[in-house]
Amino acid sequence: MLQIIAGSKGKGKTIYLLDKANKSIKETKGTIVYIDKNNKHMHELSNQIRLIDASEYPIRSYNAFLGFVCGIISQDYDLEELYLDSFLKISHLEGLDISAAVSELSDIADKHNLNIVLSISMDEQNLPEIAKSKLIVSL
Repeated sequence: MLQIIAGSKGKGKTIYLLDKANKSIKETKGTIVYIDKNNKHMHELSNQIRLIDASEYPIRSYNAFLGFVCGIISQDYDLEELYLDSFLKISHLEGLDISAAVSELSDIADKHNLNIVLSISMDEQNLPEIAKSKLIVSL
C-alpha cells in the first residue's frame, strides 16, 4: 500500500512521518527502512529502524531513485515498511508531474506487500488525482 503525507514546507510532515515510523515498530514484525536526504533525524528514529541517508549515493534522476528503492526492496525479504522523507527532492521530481511515480511506487508496494509512506512538499490541491487517492494526511 502506498500512503502520502502532503503539505507545504515547514508544516510538520517530517515530524508526522518520524512519529508514524516509530509507532510502527510495535506492529511490524519485519524490517523498517527510513530514507531521508540527510541523517539529521537519526536520533529521532528508533534504533530498530534503518536510516538511509540518500545523499551518500549517486541518485541523480528519478530512474536512479527508482533503482535505488528497488535495490533496497530486493535485498531484504523481511522489509515491511519503507518511509521516504523529502520524496520530491530525493527522487528529483521537484516541480514535475508525479503521477507516473505515484503509480509505479503503488504497484511496487502492492507487488511486494509493502507499506510505502511518502512525505511530499506540496499542498493537497496541487497533488495529481492519483496522489490524492493515496493521501492519509494533509498538513
